[in-house]
Amino acid sequence: QVQIVESGGGLVQPGGSLRLSCAASETVFSIYSMGWYRQAPGKGRELVAAINSAGSTNYARSLEGRFTISRDNAKNTAYLQMNSLKPEDTAVYYCKVDIRSADDSPIYRYWGQGTQVTVSS
Repeated sequence: QVQIVESGGGLVQPGGSLRLSCAASETVFSIYSMGWYRQAPGKGRELVAAINSAGSTNYARSLEGRFTISRDNAKNTAYLQMNSLKPEDTAVYYCKVDIRSADDSPIYRYWGQGTQVTVSS
């Protein structure tokens, strides 16, 4: 199965920054997209940002440009740079990897274990 390794979560003060990393054990040619979702206490899982193999990105509009997703295809790794963090950003952040073996094949979704991000003074 696809193995997903996340890092970079932790405790940060309001206004601070964190960078999350997500590395997947899959070839760059079969990864359709990678992304980050988050789930706050009492809420459902929501999209934060995603990036496909061509570099096209999709962001939650509520982030107002504070978060930036990028990727390194050679390392099968996606990054989420989080700036100007707010208490409402506190959540478990999950890395998502979508895999397809060919253009006409199904897409399969895999999730990381999640990493806690806590924004508090």
